[in-house]
Amino acid sequence: MAVQQGTSTAVDEREHVGLKKRKIVKVEATKLLLGASARVLFYPTLLYNVVRSKIQSDFRWWDEVCKYLLLGAVPFPKDVPRLKRLGVGAVITLNEPFETLVSPSLYKAHGMEHLVIPTRDYLYAPSFDDINRAVDFIHHNASCGITTYLHCKAGRGRSTTIALCYLVKYEQMTPDAAMELIRSKRARVLLTSMQLKAVDQYYRSCLAATGCSLPSEEAVLVTKADIEGYKEKPDDTLTVKPLPMLMRLSSLLTTLPIVACQCVSAPIQQPKPKTRL
Repeated sequence: MAVQQGTSTAVDEREHVGLKKRKIVKVEATKLLLGASARVLFYPTLLYNVVRSKIQSDFRWWDEVCKYLLLGAVPFPKDVPRLKRLGVGAVITLNEPFETLVSPSLYKAHGMEHLVIPTRDYLYAPSFDDINRAVDFIHHNASCGITTYLHCKAGRGRSTTIALCYLVKYEQMTPDAAMELIRSKRARVLLTSMQLKAVDQYYRSCLAATGCSLPSEEAVLVTKADIEGYKEKPDDTLTVKPLPMLMRLSSLLTTLPIVACQCVSAPIQQPKPKTRL
């Protein structure tokens, strides 16, 4: 019996190892396929973006997301003097080497700091450490009054991931609010599920670092305008934990004003007094 159990355990372990190896091979094959696709599609998609920017006025090569931060597509060498005139003093490149069109020496010649974080296109997001480096780089430049140009290939996914995390950390915005702001400036931004997950994880880490917790969707905001005498200061607010459904309904009903119904009754005709003959 013991021999059979030992044999079964050994078989299970071999199957588990085999399954793990197959998963690793599948992941590596996917990475190679995406890497090859990114190389093949780089110049056709770049040409598409260039043509569209020429014929469509709202398809801009870069946009100002907030003060001291421009979000855009991969720059050409001719764009570097233009960026310099716009006040750009730093550049973050999220492209792989084959996607890069401007040499570091050209940025240096124009007095621009250059941070390179190679990140594969399409499904991938920068690592947590790379996001943190880029976000702090933007903040350092902004605190010195220097504008940063943040770009990937099209200014849609990889660079938007960094921009969202910057707004989350240094503008104290939620990911949804940050995305709404960026889309109001650059409507074509689009993140993959992996990039969205990276932003969410970064947001949670920022909250944990400040000792805050995720906001509850059912939390109710109460002010003194709602409840007289609840707080001493009129501009103070607090978040009240949601009550069970039955207690909520009960509380709501007790606060409803009671309106008396005005009923109109028909006049009652009094009997006429009888006259004596």
